[in-house]
Amino acid sequence: MWENWKVNMKNEINTFSDLLLICGQKNKRAYELVQEKEAFLLDTSIDEIRLKVKKSLDAMKNAIKIGLKSDEKSISKQCGDDCKKLQEGFKAHPALFGDLFEKITTYALATIEENLRMGKIVACPTAGSCAIVPAVLIAISEKFNISEDEQINALITAGLIGSIVQTKVSLAGAVAGCQAECGVASAMSAGALVQILGGKEKQIVHSAALALKNILGLTCDPVAGLVEIPCVKRNAFLAVHAVTAAELALAGIESKIPPDEVIDALTQTGQLMSPLLKECSQAGLAKTKTALKIEQKIFNR
Repeated sequence: MWENWKVNMKNEINTFSDLLLICGQKNKRAYELVQEKEAFLLDTSIDEIRLKVKKSLDAMKNAIKIGLKSDEKSISKQCGDDCKKLQEGFKAHPALFGDLFEKITTYALATIEENLRMGKIVACPTAGSCAIVPAVLIAISEKFNISEDEQINALITAGLIGSIVQTKVSLAGAVAGCQAECGVASAMSAGALVQILGGKEKQIVHSAALALKNILGLTCDPVAGLVEIPCVKRNAFLAVHAVTAAELALAGIESKIPPDEVIDALTQTGQLMSPLLKECSQAGLAKTKTALKIEQKIFNR
């Protein structure tokens, strides 16, 4: 099995087209290709690879567990209690979209707020977008009693989507704005969800494309240079965004723009985006009147 990878190392999975082609040729799922290749490259077993993924999955679950119970503010005192507020809000008025929506949004806030408290999280793909994949993956898994093995499969699939996007653009707000952080995290979540719900590779790929193309141009304009405002709430919004993309793809809806071209568009959009809107807090929300007052208060300027 691994020797086949040695022979076919030129068949790198650098695009969504590569993924679909190789999956078809080998008659394997995306996660199977990844775990086999990683095992070969690291000279270890597939079981060891899956164990490493399980550690990340466990860390995600633990971040949610801790975050749901805490309302400790961040050092700046600007954020940290939104998850508690949302939980209390749902007790008074259940979510219009039901209990699954409640789980996804509270899990997202719980995780990203743990990041603010310097708790242990999994950068997926970045710290500022760390809550989107866990919120979707774990909430759905709890709702539908998804096995741990299937959750690991989904997380591997999510990682592959991020890896493919990263072949063309760095997953950093300083390079391509938040479309390359929360946007890509949403695409990863959509693909993971399609995997969990039994979708095929083509549907996984199109769910990622649908999520990405509908978030193109999202800027990175953090208030006071901190990964807090608007980052915290953005994680909750983009988790729900991922579910929408997955639902469309599972219904057979495809991106009219081919998935790899969507990545090209994301890359070009990042290049055209003003440097002032890429993490340096020199424009956008970061320079509103209220944001400047917050910045002055935090840094005593």
